[in-house]
Amino acid sequence: MQPEDARKEINRWVAKATKKLITSVLPRGSVHGHTRLVLTNAIYIKGKWENAFSKSRTKDDTFHRLDGSTVRVPFMDGNGRDKYLVSTFDGFKVLKLPYKKAANNGATYSMCVFLPTARDGLRSLADEMATGGPSFLFDHLPTQSRSVTKLRLPKFKLSFFCSMKKVLESLGLRAAFSGEADLSDMVDKDSAGNDVPLRVEDVFHRAVVEVNEEGTEAAAFTAVMTVLYCWTPPSVPVDFVADHPFAFYIVEEVSRAVVFAGHVLDPSETE
Repeated sequence: MQPEDARKEINRWVAKATKKLITSVLPRGSVHGHTRLVLTNAIYIKGKWENAFSKSRTKDDTFHRLDGSTVRVPFMDGNGRDKYLVSTFDGFKVLKLPYKKAANNGATYSMCVFLPTARDGLRSLADEMATGGPSFLFDHLPTQSRSVTKLRLPKFKLSFFCSMKKVLESLGLRAAFSGEADLSDMVDKDSAGNDVPLRVEDVFHRAVVEVNEEGTEAAAFTAVMTVLYCWTPPSVPVDFVADHPFAFYIVEEVSRAVVFAGHVLDPSETE
C-alpha cells in the first residue's frame, strides 16, 4: 500500500469509529515512505442528559468574551426545573449534568461546568485547579440538588487539532523522538532476523465535543507516528448563567476518570 493510500485508509477508520464526528486526523504528508508504523486510538461518546433541556426554551442571548466583546449565541434554558446539582465556592460555581446510565453498566458519566464568578476569571480558575492537584475537580463536584432560580448554558461545538510532539518534549519525553529511541520490540524482526529501528516521528491528536439540548456527542483520536470546602447552604437558591468563558469536564465518577476537558471561550466558534 502506498503511503497516501494508507493515510486515507486510517482516516476512513477514524471516521467510522467516531460516527463521522471526526472525518480526518492525519494531514497530507504525515505518512511517507519512511513511516513503518501508525498507532491509533479513538474514543466516541454520545450521551443523553438524564434530564434533557427543552428545545422550545432555547433562545439567543449575549455571551461575553475574554477581550470584553460580546456575541449572540443560543442558550439552553433550564428554568423548567427547580432543582439542579450545583455547588458554590469562593470565586466560582460548579454545575453537574448527569447523563443517562446505560443498561447493565455501572459507569456514571456527567458533564461538569466550572464557571468563574468574574467574566474574565477563567485563567485564575484554571491556575487554582492546577495548583489544587488531581483531586481538585472531584473534590468540588456537587452532591446535592438545590434550588436554581435561573440556569442558562450555551450550546457549543468545539474542535481541536494539534501535533503533540512539542508538548510531550516539553514534559521530558525527548528520547522517543530522537535517534536514541529503541522501539524495535514493538514489531517483528526483518527477514534477515535483525531488529527494525523505530522512533516516534510525531503524535497527532484531534477532539470534537458538541453539547446541545439532548446531550453530548464527543470523540477523540490520537495517532502516534513512529520513524474540603465551604458550601453555600443548599436551602439558598442560586443562579447559574454561563454567559462568559468557562471550563467543562466530561467525567466518569466511579473510576474518577476525566474523559474530555476543555474551555469554552466563544460558543459561536467551532475551532
